[in-house]
Amino acid sequence: MLLKTFGWSFAVTALGLVAAVFYGGWEAFGVVAILAVLEISLSFDNAVVNAGILKKMSAFWQKIFLTVGVLIAVFGMRLVFPVVIVALTAKLNPYDAVHLALTDKDRYQQLVTDAHPAIAAFGGMFLLMIFLDFIFEDRDIQWLRWIERPLAKLGKVDMLSVCISLIVLLITSFTFATHAHQHGGAHADKAQTVLIAGIAGLITYMVVGGLSGYFEDRLEEEEEREHEEEEEAARTGKKRSSVVLAGQAAFFMFLYLEVLDASFSFDGVIGAFAITNDIVMMALGLGIGAMYVRSLTVYLVRQGTLDDYVYLEHGAHYAIGALAVILMVTIQYEINEVITGLVGVVLIAWSFWSSVRRNRALAAAGDGSGEKAEVSSGV
Repeated sequence: MLLKTFGWSFAVTALGLVAAVFYGGWEAFGVVAILAVLEISLSFDNAVVNAGILKKMSAFWQKIFLTVGVLIAVFGMRLVFPVVIVALTAKLNPYDAVHLALTDKDRYQQLVTDAHPAIAAFGGMFLLMIFLDFIFEDRDIQWLRWIERPLAKLGKVDMLSVCISLIVLLITSFTFATHAHQHGGAHADKAQTVLIAGIAGLITYMVVGGLSGYFEDRLEEEEEREHEEEEEAARTGKKRSSVVLAGQAAFFMFLYLEVLDASFSFDGVIGAFAITNDIVMMALGLGIGAMYVRSLTVYLVRQGTLDDYVYLEHGAHYAIGALAVILMVTIQYEINEVITGLVGVVLIAWSFWSSVRRNRALAAAGDGSGEKAEVSSGV
């Protein structure tokens, strides 16, 4: 079962890591491995959400999502999108960006370094919004209760996450400009770029979230209409157009899944810039991770269980929040790539272990004391 589901992912992992060694030695091997783990960690909740929707779809539409959808996810979002980011920020066309990455690493590295403040501001704002919207939501299951309970109460204030993000962006832009002026003004002209890029990241998040919400609403409308048609057919004895209705509902499911998958892809792609500026290692690591997201989605659908490790989603979002902070800090200060990668890995491992402890406590206490066991197993 595992080999059948994860076989292609294992093969891509082996090929990707071997390619990394040939490309940049063992250092590249380590960076690609960290990127793959980071992408898998950040996208675990993506796989869970995908599986929850995918299991409602017919075998045909499941196959469409897992073939056409994975091509969009792997090649579109994980491979093409990083090139587009670099090309836009460094004012290059995509061909020149790829050509420089392969033939003139020093020049490419300089261009990416010059563009890093804008990339970090855009990505930091996008990731920060994902984290804040998650942490301000009131949830039945809480991991770090002493943090999540008071923040869930604050989350009732409208647009709080947007206000906090804008405040963080203004402070970052102001301190970056001040620091640049104090040290000769070499980057003073980039302070405005940081501000604009950060606002663009915020707008991008709101647009993607709005589209996801739109498709979700349309999907609910289609499901409700289909249910009414079923009831009408049962009363009148007339045969309804089940193929058309199922096709419409499945089509909106597919569109919603693609928008949702794209929104989840942003955090891995943007977060990768906090690990490395090397487009080749980024493509290898994110490509490996994206394949595991597909395999995890299939595995969760076939197994029929999505709630075994309930704190993993929390750990993934805390990792997103940590990456957001790191990206904003790296606008002005340098942070070691290994430290950046390990922060996410540690948070995911911690949340996984907390989930295991919770499951053990619930099993030991029994259903009658489930709530007490869950409280004692939380942090």
